[in-house]
Amino acid sequence: MPAKISTAIRQRAARIKLFLCDVDGVLTDGSIFIGGEREFKRFNIRDGLGLVLARRAGLKVGWVSARPSLATKLRADELKIDFLVQQGDNISKTGAIEKLLAEQKLNWRDVCFVGDDIIDLGPLTRAGLSVAVGDAVPEAKAAAHFTTEAVGGRGAVREAIEQILRAQGKWQPFVKNYSE
Repeated sequence: MPAKISTAIRQRAARIKLFLCDVDGVLTDGSIFIGGEREFKRFNIRDGLGLVLARRAGLKVGWVSARPSLATKLRADELKIDFLVQQGDNISKTGAIEKLLAEQKLNWRDVCFVGDDIIDLGPLTRAGLSVAVGDAVPEAKAAAHFTTEAVGGRGAVREAIEQILRAQGKWQPFVKNYSE
């Protein structure tokens, strides 16, 4: 079970409509295996199921990465992620998210953003619910509303999603459904 969170964090989680996260260091442990013609990344299967459950519960889900990667695109396609932004250095993560928010007619308080490094500080300081993974840099942890017990690539995204779904009363129906 995820760590206990405060009433204030639970209230923030209850308002979330859009779950966004970084990729490298959040959905992965930050390792990149490069050799031959392809790049390889290791993604956590529980994080993947958490993202699927979030979508089934009615949340929009997206990934915002500063580093374009075919491996990331393949995993996003497999999980049917609603939004994949791999902007490179063309626009800040904050700018990319603001563009997405305008398109979706949402605002920052509707967003949960999960990050791990200084490149994530803009979204972490603006999101209605900001989450740092357990092994995030100190600056990211300081900017976040809460820090997961799990580290990046090892269930941190699942932990954050469970907190949101629990706060919204959407977790127990999944548990009941899969218990039958």
